[in-house]
Amino acid sequence: MNTSARSSNWQTRNKKNTRNLAIWTLAWVLTMALATLGPQLIWQEDTLYSVLAILLNILIGIGMIYANARHLRGLDEMQQRVQLQSMGITLGVGMVLGFAYSNLDIANVIATDAEISHLMMLMAITYMISLFIGLKRLS
Repeated sequence: MNTSARSSNWQTRNKKNTRNLAIWTLAWVLTMALATLGPQLIWQEDTLYSVLAILLNILIGIGMIYANARHLRGLDEMQQRVQLQSMGITLGVGMVLGFAYSNLDIANVIATDAEISHLMMLMAITYMISLFIGLKRLS
């Protein structure tokens, strides 16, 4: 197989993996919204429906994790390296600042409760910035 055909095959596979990851991620976000908003807006806090929605969210989340792993395996070595570095930075920032944020709440230094959503936003922003910087260095 010539280089052009291999490159085209890789690009096609990469697009498929990216699209698959996007679909799983969207499904996970939608099931997260269902599990979060459903008890108040749809089934008036019926515990059975809440548990089922949360289990569905977990199952879809597992599918999203597998789709992400497949996507990462399909990337070239440099892109994998950038992703790994971004994930490592994100994990470190999330752990260090997340525990610090929790301790601020425990010590009543901050007026509000430490919410997991704040940590998720911090980690998402950290990942996007570190990924942008890594890809910028790559080009």
